[in-house]
Amino acid sequence: MSDDQTKKKQPIRLFHLPWQIFLLIAAVVLLATYRGAIVVIFGSALLVYFNLIPAATVVDGETVYNMTLPFGELDLVGNIGTFFKTTGGFLDWYIAALITGSILGMNRKLLIKAAVRYFPAIFGGLICAFGLCCLVSAIMGYPVLNALLLIVLPIMGGGMGAGASPLSKIFEGSGSMTAAEALSVMTPAVAIGNAVSIVLAGILVKVLRGSWNGEGQLMRSVNVSSADLEISPEMQQKRDHLTIQNMGIGLLVSGGFFAWGYILQGAWNALGTGITIHAYAWMIITVAVFKITGIVPEYIEIACFQWFQFVMKNLTNVLLLGIGVCYLEIDTVIRNFSLTYLFLCAATCIGAFIGAGLIGRLVGFYPFESGVTAGLCMSNMGGTGDVAVLSAADRMELMPFAQISSRLGGAIILLIASLMLSFLAPFLSAL
Repeated sequence: MSDDQTKKKQPIRLFHLPWQIFLLIAAVVLLATYRGAIVVIFGSALLVYFNLIPAATVVDGETVYNMTLPFGELDLVGNIGTFFKTTGGFLDWYIAALITGSILGMNRKLLIKAAVRYFPAIFGGLICAFGLCCLVSAIMGYPVLNALLLIVLPIMGGGMGAGASPLSKIFEGSGSMTAAEALSVMTPAVAIGNAVSIVLAGILVKVLRGSWNGEGQLMRSVNVSSADLEISPEMQQKRDHLTIQNMGIGLLVSGGFFAWGYILQGAWNALGTGITIHAYAWMIITVAVFKITGIVPEYIEIACFQWFQFVMKNLTNVLLLGIGVCYLEIDTVIRNFSLTYLFLCAATCIGAFIGAGLIGRLVGFYPFESGVTAGLCMSNMGGTGDVAVLSAADRMELMPFAQISSRLGGAIILLIASLMLSFLAPFLSAL
């Protein structure tokens, strides 16, 4: 038989997979993508858990494959793990693009003008979320430290890409647990926290009235419209003009900030203070200082924002799938989930709203608007969570303030986590 005849008789393969398997995986991924980020993570994790995608394990020194394909054995799970873990690149580059572009892309006027009043409201929400969750955990017999570090922090961290994922790396860097162990506990918390935040926003908008509700206006004493603080049409037009050159600049600058974060981490560790501050935290501090001082040229800010938008829109589902395949252990999720866990997640979101609302009232905000933006937009899942929460509360005009919570609020959580784990990691209860 000739080579041409042999090639004709070979089954059709897509990405080295039989076309049937590839289309099945593609259908699952597309359906999960349509229905939401958390489903992408859990869907891919379940595929691994039920051995529905090619994988290999080492047993007694020999490699064993879970399925035999027409063209031979394939370790798809291992290949994905190499991309995400062994090479050590994709997750770090994603986070670098996210931190740099989101902070440099913010309205500097909004950042400076709202910081004096808005950040106290955020911290009020954080403190109350910490306190209420710890109180409930103590009453229900759940390890308080585990609730604080593995439930409150990821819920208040701004979703998966900017919250739970870098948090898991910080946990791994502290030596307290692996990133996979941390994510298996944190991922359900992020999902539940997002759902509770949306429900609370929809209920409380109908309950809180009168002086507690600004009907869409955040500040009571000083009438500052969020429309006055949004990105100008001229700036938006520049951002919309996407170029390959800008993408390259954004890639280089975000990589530079990322490398600088690791340099500062090494220098800090050399001081022997005993307090570990992760490279992500140093990176956030550096980018925020550069933004506030205004020393970054406008065209570089635009380039970093464009690169961040490109990475977020096109590669987020790649990140989520990798998290599900490489880090999320379904058996650990099942072992840790319980009714108590659900109550702790709810307590965190309720505490975030109450704390942000009360402190917001003290600094001149309407409690409901403050509780939603500085509280529930901290406990939801980042950008998509902001849209859902503000839609439920009928407060879409407050999106600029919600973005402060999702971007800088999440960055604050990474800073807090890095400091807390320096002292508390050795005392975490075993999973």
